[in-house]
Amino acid sequence: MDFEVFLVALLWLSLYGYLIVASIDFGAGMYLYYGYTTHQNSAVIRQIRAHLSPIWELSNIFFSIFLLGMVFLFPLATYHYSRVLLIPGGIALLLILYRGIFYTTGQTKTYTPVFTFLYGVSGILIPVLLSLALTISEGGFLIKEGHHLNIQWVSFFTNMYALSVIVLAVVSVLFISATYLTYYASKSNDERSLQEVRKYALFWGIPTIFASLFVFFSLQRHNPFHFEKMISSAWMFIMSFLFFSIAITLLLSRKYYGWAFLSVMGQFFFAFFGYGRTHLPYLLYPHMTIYTNKNVAVPAEITWIALGIIVFLFIPSVYLLIRYVFKKQNR
Repeated sequence: MDFEVFLVALLWLSLYGYLIVASIDFGAGMYLYYGYTTHQNSAVIRQIRAHLSPIWELSNIFFSIFLLGMVFLFPLATYHYSRVLLIPGGIALLLILYRGIFYTTGQTKTYTPVFTFLYGVSGILIPVLLSLALTISEGGFLIKEGHHLNIQWVSFFTNMYALSVIVLAVVSVLFISATYLTYYASKSNDERSLQEVRKYALFWGIPTIFASLFVFFSLQRHNPFHFEKMISSAWMFIMSFLFFSIAITLLLSRKYYGWAFLSVMGQFFFAFFGYGRTHLPYLLYPHMTIYTNKNVAVPAEITWIALGIIVFLFIPSVYLLIRYVFKKQNR
């Protein structure tokens, strides 16, 4: 394995961690707002409010690790992405900051229509905004003007592949979160909220798999080169579907909810790493690969310092999240 591939694998692992942990938090916020506005099940509201905690803001560390690694290890790619996505990235950052303030001021324990609405909607908007980077990486939306790359937004928002990725980002967040909340409710022995959030998980499971297929086949038209590479690694996506099937089966059988959530994690692990593996060596198709940075002087010391910081941040974050989850279960 090339050293560059190893570095990308580490960064991709941190991004996968962010995908799972942030999705739990984002979706829970949306379900909380939905519960307040529909007045359907006060037990679900109590359960989600008990689940929400500032500890979930540790998910931002996973994303910070990814950004830090990109800046230090792939500075040229980072420059072009930051320039193209300055406005969406800025909006996403403001929404993330708002969620942090929402937690620290104790707003999760009360219902203020405007604040709770912004909190719930931010859980949908943030993954949509962040998914723009993955979409742009497939090429076809950027034009080169001098030494800069500029995005064609009209072309972007009228492209079927781009729209399919946005849909997938939304339904995936809601599915991952609902599956975890089902497990959380089962460990809390809260039968009323368990049955409600279990319905959410089953409801969003089908749109998630259809959106995944929509992304897969729309990529065939948008980037045939990447699509062919995905076909050659089809076993990873078959494994993803197998884990999805296991999760849905367990949810329908009303038991082993912990294994159902682990299966969802497996589903997204194989899909996410299958996508990332077949995307290599491109960071920004067709302009930039992971080897492009060889033309940019990045001292070896900087590389190892960046790796050290990544490990230093990653391990404590995982430990704190696991300890929090297990403490919640034992209450």
